[in-house]
Amino acid sequence: MVWAGISLGGHTELHVFHAGTMTGVRYRDEILDPYVRPYTGAIGKDFILMDDNARPHRAVVVETILRATVSSE
Repeated sequence: MVWAGISLGGHTELHVFHAGTMTGVRYRDEILDPYVRPYTGAIGKDFILMDDNARPHRAVVVETILRATVSSE
């Protein structure tokens, strides 16, 4: 599985998951913290995260960190 982020101003590196199941915790630790959160600060209140509604994206740990990150901007 692969993941990448894109925006009008650029893109993230392509992240390749070599093994294992994607969980909410793994998504938070391997995608949100290192890749997405830095973009939220750079973009500010206009930041919008679009995802495909997969289960890891809707996990409680993910929703919690997204609410905290977006509300702090």
